[in-house]
Amino acid sequence: MFTDIVGYTRLMQENESATVGILKHHRELIRPLFVSHGGREIKTIGDAFLVEFGSALDATLCAIAVQNALYDRRLSRGEKLDVRIGIHVGDVIESKGDIIGDAVNIASRVVPLAEPGGVCISEQVCDQIKNKIPYQLVKMGKRELKNVRGTVDIYRVILPWEKLPERESEAPVLDKKRVAVLPFSNFSPDPNDEYFSDGLTEELINRVSLVRGLEVIARTSAMNYKKEKKSITQIARELNVGTLLEGSVRKAGNRIRVSAQLINANTEGHLWAETYARDLQDIFEVQSSIAENVAEALKLKLLEVRERVEPTADIDAYTMYLRAMQLLHEGTKASCKESISLFKEAISKDPTFVHAYAGLSRAWHSMGPGTSRADFTMCVSRAEAAARRALDLGPRSAEAYTAMARVHGALDRFEEEHRELEKAIQINPNLVEAIRELGWYYAVFGRFDEALECLRRACSLDPLDPGSGLNLTMVLRVTGRVDEALEVVRGLKELHRRRPSVYFQTACCYLQKKDFGKARVELDNGLRFEHDDWFLRVFRGVTYALSGRREEAQDELRDLMEDESEARRLGAQAWIRTALGDLDEAFEALMRGAELHSWWGLIKFDPLFEGLWKDPRFSEFCKKVGLPP
Repeated sequence: MFTDIVGYTRLMQENESATVGILKHHRELIRPLFVSHGGREIKTIGDAFLVEFGSALDATLCAIAVQNALYDRRLSRGEKLDVRIGIHVGDVIESKGDIIGDAVNIASRVVPLAEPGGVCISEQVCDQIKNKIPYQLVKMGKRELKNVRGTVDIYRVILPWEKLPERESEAPVLDKKRVAVLPFSNFSPDPNDEYFSDGLTEELINRVSLVRGLEVIARTSAMNYKKEKKSITQIARELNVGTLLEGSVRKAGNRIRVSAQLINANTEGHLWAETYARDLQDIFEVQSSIAENVAEALKLKLLEVRERVEPTADIDAYTMYLRAMQLLHEGTKASCKESISLFKEAISKDPTFVHAYAGLSRAWHSMGPGTSRADFTMCVSRAEAAARRALDLGPRSAEAYTAMARVHGALDRFEEEHRELEKAIQINPNLVEAIRELGWYYAVFGRFDEALECLRRACSLDPLDPGSGLNLTMVLRVTGRVDEALEVVRGLKELHRRRPSVYFQTACCYLQKKDFGKARVELDNGLRFEHDDWFLRVFRGVTYALSGRREEAQDELRDLMEDESEARRLGAQAWIRTALGDLDEAFEALMRGAELHSWWGLIKFDPLFEGLWKDPRFSEFCKKVGLPP
């Protein structure tokens, strides 16, 4: 029997003294259990135990007792310590107090297959204990184990607090051409260098996207597993991928050490693994080599030259760019401002750095919404200048075309937006941001079949990010497929329980069904998590208006009109005044919103705006923003 603490290295990095104390208590807790079940402790290997038993049944009962004790301790003391246990049976050779042999090797390879807090056993163990323990055994199928010839059938012991997987033994084979690049672990001496491991992960996602025929999971979903303690099997099923790329990076001074391994999620066998010890200057060569090895392992080809050249010859500019991207992904105004400074500094070091210009455009675009008219114009103007420079320098950069498309979209230049998005996707078929935006473009113009196709593909490539799912929900709702929209948004709510947007989108569905009671419940639930969320408050006002509570709707609007952002004030007025039937005020807000390029993209098709459609002023509004009448 092997035991292994999940994420021990990470725990040590986070708090070494606390982890040493927990390890001491852990050993004090489980060592007596080895003895009471007839086990002989052979050795400890860091945080792991190797224990020998006289029978497979004793070993399994001991493993269950260990997990029960640790589970009780987690409940009572809140300790964040999970252990995996693996068991195999076979002959061993004893040598100087140690044991060696195939049986030991196989047991050590069974351990990583167990869930945190779980127990996995080989088929040989299963044969000896089935019908002898009061726990169900579920077959996980054949697995290729590292440095072990052939495959081994693995079983999972279902412990009392674990859910029985549905028909796990008949789980479908996952598509090997769907790939996830998991966050590379940061083993650098300086924890502040974590931006580098995150940046390497994102860059590898972009490089692997060059492999023809692959579907590559987007960064947003992949980064969800940065601190998740989940098995390869569980991650693969959640993302519906058949292949995973994982690894680690250590940056010390001007040297890097990158380890990478490609894993077949159906067998958990390694398809390829390699370690690179190089100068920091060689990072682009390492990225290209990893992408080429992924292609070779999957018997596929890289796309024709897109960005096979180094993005910059200045490694300082590159590290600044990686840090700027990390800040941009944080999504706050403060982090966005800081990212702009770093993008500019990277560009000053290398004025031909296409990625930095595209990132700078994205950052300025992010600063625009919710600002004053003057600030919006300034931000979008700077975003456009950076995007145009990126395109001038990199006419084969998907990121540059996407940056330019965002600017066109912000200014209601729809045909130009459409053109740039199609170019971006032609270059990189896995670029989720472009696919999602193209889907939204189609929806705005009523091309709903094409919109749904794009948005479903975006959801497939980025299943854990709510953005594509929320867009899909909105398009399904306005096309009358409200029950299907509710099904999508319920799934999003399971993943993002504290996110206000899933609640107001659910409320919109119920408003369209004229179930005002359920709409109000959803809004109240969302406001528990974010009491001042603008969207939730607007739709609370809409719900009041549609359910005949006019005075409360007007009170809500009055409060919303105190907002410092003119765009938000106009949006609140358009939604709530339309619901109240006050069309003069609604059109006044819409026309001003058209000047600010701030209006509801699906306004032509959303039944919640149906009261406006027959008014002559609606055609005038459509003409003003570039929609067909």
